[in-house]
Amino acid sequence: MPNFIDRRLNPKDRSLGNRRRFVKRVHDELKRAINDQVRSDRIADVDAAHGVPVPRRGADEPSFRNSASSGERQYVLPGNESFSAGDRIGKSESGGGGGAGHGPGRGEGEDDFLFVLSREEVLDLFFEDLELPDMVKLNLKETVVYKPHRVGFTTLGTPSNINVGRTMRNSFGRRIALRRPGEKEHRALADEIAALEAKGGLSQPERRRLAALREELEALERRRKRIAYVDPVDVRFNRFERQPLPNANAVMFCLMDVSASMGEREKDLAKRFFVLLHLFLKRRYERIDIVFIRHTDEAREVDEETFFFSRQSGGTIVSTALEEMQRIVLDRYPANLWNIYAAQASDGDNASGDSESCAQLLRDELMKLCQYYAYVEIIDERESEIFGSTDNGTALWRAYRAVESAIPNFQMTRIARPADIYPVFRKLFARHKAAGRPGR
Repeated sequence: MPNFIDRRLNPKDRSLGNRRRFVKRVHDELKRAINDQVRSDRIADVDAAHGVPVPRRGADEPSFRNSASSGERQYVLPGNESFSAGDRIGKSESGGGGGAGHGPGRGEGEDDFLFVLSREEVLDLFFEDLELPDMVKLNLKETVVYKPHRVGFTTLGTPSNINVGRTMRNSFGRRIALRRPGEKEHRALADEIAALEAKGGLSQPERRRLAALREELEALERRRKRIAYVDPVDVRFNRFERQPLPNANAVMFCLMDVSASMGEREKDLAKRFFVLLHLFLKRRYERIDIVFIRHTDEAREVDEETFFFSRQSGGTIVSTALEEMQRIVLDRYPANLWNIYAAQASDGDNASGDSESCAQLLRDELMKLCQYYAYVEIIDERESEIFGSTDNGTALWRAYRAVESAIPNFQMTRIARPADIYPVFRKLFARHKAAGRPGR
């Protein structure tokens, strides 16, 4: 029998190369599953923990074993009641050998691995194919800001956190329970003693009364000293816990062209962009609403499933989506209470003359309400070399370029593949250096 010698530097009794190949297979399967879930799940649930099944088949580490259908060997079968010395034992026809056959609970019937991925692991896998640098990943997964919040009282703390009211209530209750002499009782005895001492020429009963009062006053003072006015057991401190810092509310408007020219590839790229924007905003706002607006030659607010998967199509009039967004903002999201974000995805096709109407509506109305507006034009990969670095393009693109040059919180870019999504977010992060918002 040949001998195989593996001279790689492996841990004892382990195959490092096989483990690496297994980890790569599992990683690729997890990445594929996460990408599928991003396409099918709700945007608000993308960064939740996920359970991802991985097929058990092919996950075992390769090993060598004797074939059950060839070779010669001897067996020792304790407790044999069927064979005698010299009998020939037939070989298994299944070829399983050594318990490797597909019996009950084996082979295809085995359970799959189930990997439960945390939110951070899901984000790592999701951002991986978007080619986001580590700086952006950390920003999107940054720690929530906390501040101390009063949640009751504790017996330990610093002097600056003493709660005087609760401490004095405890002291008063303890003094009543232990019958500590009060100031009124002490003053009454002292006044009576002073009156007898000032009288002069006291009779025998009065002298005995004075002596008794003095003894009573001394006992009262000893009792007052034993029972402290404020004891350490009375002291209470304000207790604080770290809670997420309350911040303003935010609403994200997702506007998408769903006319006949927008196919599944374009919608998939649009959803990836909306997912990134939602993750970015969710880390900065305690509450965030998502409003989905789809449009052909007319626009309406829909749920997420209809937004991405409805097959309704038609002509294209982009300004209807902007008008619908303006109507919803005025009805439900007052700009003085909400931070308003918008992301628009389109392939750039628009009705003749409508592009200028869109630009005017953005300049005069919407950008005075919005915290940030991002326009994504989804183009074919073959067009990326032509339009990627020039101002040439559709009438809608040229009209929006005029808006971008005039308003700093309006950004736009073209996307042909998932890796192209990052430039918009690079601009989004850089925008925080701006001094303020126009129109406010």
